[in-house]
Amino acid sequence: MAADYDLLIIGGGINGAGIARDAVGRGASVMLVEMGDLAGATSSASTKLIHGGLRYLEYYEFNLVRKALKEREVLWKLAPHIAWPLRFILPHHKELRPAWFLRLGLFMYDHLGGRKLLPATKTVPLDQGIFSKGLKKLFQKGFEYSDCWVDDARLVVLNARDAADRGANIQTRTKCVSALRDGDHWQVVLKDLTTGIERTVTASVLVNAAGPWVAEMLRGVVGANNSSAVRLVKGSHIIVPRQFDHDRCFIFQNGDGRIVFAIPYENDFTLIGTTDVDFEGDLGKVSIAEDEIEYLCKAVSEYLEKPITPDDVVHTYSGVRPLYDDGASEAKAATRDYVLELDAGENKPAVLSVFGGKITTYRKLSEQVLEKLTPFLPFKRGTWTDEDALPGGDFAVTSFDDEVERLSSDYPFLGKIFAARLIRQYGTDARKILGSAKKAADLGQFFGYNLYEAEVKWLVSQEWARTSEDILWRRTKLGLRLNSDEIAALDSYLGAHLAELVGTAA
Repeated sequence: MAADYDLLIIGGGINGAGIARDAVGRGASVMLVEMGDLAGATSSASTKLIHGGLRYLEYYEFNLVRKALKEREVLWKLAPHIAWPLRFILPHHKELRPAWFLRLGLFMYDHLGGRKLLPATKTVPLDQGIFSKGLKKLFQKGFEYSDCWVDDARLVVLNARDAADRGANIQTRTKCVSALRDGDHWQVVLKDLTTGIERTVTASVLVNAAGPWVAEMLRGVVGANNSSAVRLVKGSHIIVPRQFDHDRCFIFQNGDGRIVFAIPYENDFTLIGTTDVDFEGDLGKVSIAEDEIEYLCKAVSEYLEKPITPDDVVHTYSGVRPLYDDGASEAKAATRDYVLELDAGENKPAVLSVFGGKITTYRKLSEQVLEKLTPFLPFKRGTWTDEDALPGGDFAVTSFDDEVERLSSDYPFLGKIFAARLIRQYGTDARKILGSAKKAADLGQFFGYNLYEAEVKWLVSQEWARTSEDILWRRTKLGLRLNSDEIAALDSYLGAHLAELVGTAA
């Protein structure tokens, strides 16, 4: 008897969603299960960069850097609404890495990855012009280079949406209780965490993309005894009021050999991170520690005229990276490259587990996963995800401002700030949310800032949002804008209408 699905994926982070999209686009029947929300853990807690990882050159991770650099312009092209170029400034700190060493690293960075659209590195003065305000006067020279930004959680959701549009079955709040080999397929018991109902499905192949839970899933669910080791490393970020009047990001060297980013964030804020701390504890309760906040404040204050203190912090977030344990002595030195572990044999259904990985290389990881699984799955085509835009991203990388202008013209009541936010998050799908609205009142209940009922309905019915946290911190970043009373009103609305909205899901 044929299995219910060719491929069942455990984990709704960027790797799971990317694999689901790629596989269903090749003709496989796919189910993805996630015990929480899409991007509910590590994949919404990154520094939100599509980058090669400049510091990884120091650890001779040339292959990882090359793969990542090549993906920058690919992902920008696929999702120009949620991804865009940034210019980074690396100040020369005379007491740390010498200038010649930085130039060499940036020369390699410019030439390893087939850069076509992104501008090259250049030297910039930091004691004059727009860069002279905010930094200490002792920093007079810096190096400006290119990388890209991405809204990590939205990248996950859009991959899942595209997978669902192509026929994949995406189930959130669904836990994989057990997976047992039964002849040539897997018997997988799933539990709906909302209703408590269990059911069994069958699959020809299993992919374990459970992120920090990958080893736990292998041992406790699949029953494997010889899985590779995982090194859990916590990365934390702080958000403070905007620190600079320009749109450049800073990459600050630290005395301990690490680097810390200071990045413009959501127009009115600056994002600072990240830390690298070995993690032990409850993966469901990951949060920043006081010493991490102090570390990040101290690291950036080394460079700023006005120091940042813990009192300046308006929000924090933390995530645990499931790195492949390569035996590195320090968390900062552990490899960020991914490792794919395949367990298959004659008359034994396959399971493939994903260890490590980066947001930047998720698409290449997905391709390599499916390359390994090709002997077991009925694919009808080869690689394809480097060409087809993600939902809402069907416009040119140079046309973002034009899209905002057109939306503002067609819906004059929005204003430029609201129109720009909608295009940034939904791209051309913004028009599906706005529909035939002629005035703000046509968008339904107002929850605060520029969040209306029409958008909430879209997020629940089309993007698997179920709680105010899903909406305010992953689908949008409006948690930085709404006050407690407004959040309570959103909670109340969801409590009254969630079942109805879920029922309208496509």
